[in-house]
Amino acid sequence: MNDPHRKTREQAHSVQDLLRELFPGTHRELFGARDSDSPPTLGLYPVADGRLALVHGDQLAEFTPIEQKGKNALHCDLCHYTRSRSEALMYRVTIGARRSRYVTLCTPTEPCQGRAGARGLLAFAERIFPIEPAGPDDH
Repeated sequence: MNDPHRKTREQAHSVQDLLRELFPGTHRELFGARDSDSPPTLGLYPVADGRLALVHGDQLAEFTPIEQKGKNALHCDLCHYTRSRSEALMYRVTIGARRSRYVTLCTPTEPCQGRAGARGLLAFAERIFPIEPAGPDDH
């Protein structure tokens, strides 16, 4: 059973696509940090155990929720809305050796990202990144 469309599906990937997927370091050397036709990935995504991951291009920051104390309202660092303790959480993100930053984010984060928009999310990411290597093996 020969599928006439099989070859076109197999050949749909360019050499640049294959280099990006299989050899990202070589791809960066040859074509630069990112493709000009596609913007870098930018988003805040839920991870296991209530943690969040901020992704910007090839950078990743992990936000760990911290125990809430007090009863005052919190101001979200992403969308800049004031929320009650039941609608927002404080997170710690390690940005360097023995350096952490604390941020407040709405829960859930999807509507918060919508209110902030792409510009707000980019400004938030620029406050977090670049993350310094924690040890000699981290690059």
